[in-house]
Amino acid sequence: MRKRLFLGILLLFIGLPTIMWLAWLFTPNTKLVIAIIDKTVLTTEGQEHISLNWILNHEKYTKTSEKSYKVEEDYFGFFPEENEKFNLKGLERFSFSKLNQLSNDADLAYFTDTYGIYNNEWFQEEDEKERSGILYGGLSDQDLQLLKLLKEKNKLIITEFNTIGSPTAFENRNQFEEIFQLKWSGWTARFFDNLNLQENKELPKWLVRNYRNSHNGEWPFKNSGIAFVNNQDQVVILEDETHLKNAMPYIITEANFQKEYSLPERIKYPFWFDIISWNNEVNTTVSKFVIDANSKGLEELKKYGIPSTFPAVTQHLGDDYNFYYFSGDFADNPVGMGSSYFTGISFFKGLFYDDRNIMERSSFFWNYYRPLISNILEQYSERIYN
Repeated sequence: MRKRLFLGILLLFIGLPTIMWLAWLFTPNTKLVIAIIDKTVLTTEGQEHISLNWILNHEKYTKTSEKSYKVEEDYFGFFPEENEKFNLKGLERFSFSKLNQLSNDADLAYFTDTYGIYNNEWFQEEDEKERSGILYGGLSDQDLQLLKLLKEKNKLIITEFNTIGSPTAFENRNQFEEIFQLKWSGWTARFFDNLNLQENKELPKWLVRNYRNSHNGEWPFKNSGIAFVNNQDQVVILEDETHLKNAMPYIITEANFQKEYSLPERIKYPFWFDIISWNNEVNTTVSKFVIDANSKGLEELKKYGIPSTFPAVTQHLGDDYNFYYFSGDFADNPVGMGSSYFTGISFFKGLFYDDRNIMERSSFFWNYYRPLISNILEQYSERIYN
């Protein structure tokens, strides 16, 4: 009896993944030509766009009728090489005629990150916790031209933090804001699980220095909290218990959008995000960030003009154009491509993250980013082919 049970478990262990892989293999491809723009690629793993590639591969979206997207090849931006060498293959190389051709050929564009690469990140002798001169990055004139052309042709546009933040020039940021009717406040923020300088050696030096410069050299924080940084290097810290009822930022989605995009009502977000406002006559908020501040925290936010609630996902879907802006670094998640080759893998998503780790971001990928992007692409591809 034990032997039969063991054999049954063994067959299930071997057979189920095989069935799942075969189901994926024989799922037909859907051609969807995507212009992926990523200027923040430190390694060939493409951390800033690998989450998108996971979904494209899993859902069998391909760049031609047969060829799938490759993380290390199929994007525009910064291409790392060995020995601190690199190639720049962004849209900056394109003439207007080439940009126009790309806007005709592409079904959509996804700007996963324009933050870029800084000298301290690329050259080994630099201090990676310090800020330094930029090597490549920012939303360029050519990027803007492509966005305008795609909008005119009612192609899908997906953008996210950090499309218009630093180091994008003011003029280009202003054009983007005018085109899509939203506005960056100048503030970005991130949750830190430990603000104690003695215990957390990973806190950015520039963050601590800029706070101390305006607070008589003091850094009094010991707990977790949220750091807000604006484009003038001003730093505001909200600390757990002192300013916050719950230090973790959460993304909240109303019931109608939970249903439309298969999203949870509430999910934590422990990474970088920006604070925007939007024209609510033009755009709709799918999800919003909520900072759970106490009265002292709300006073601190009010002092600097920072809202406690602001958009996390903004959309405009109409006959004129289709546009999304994600106010977080949504495509940057620690996922591996291996699991994307198995149909039904989401039934086992709980095996890929540990909720006890407050800083883990894999649960965000499985429970929020994946269903959001999958539904957006499914709805759009149905529009194209129907």
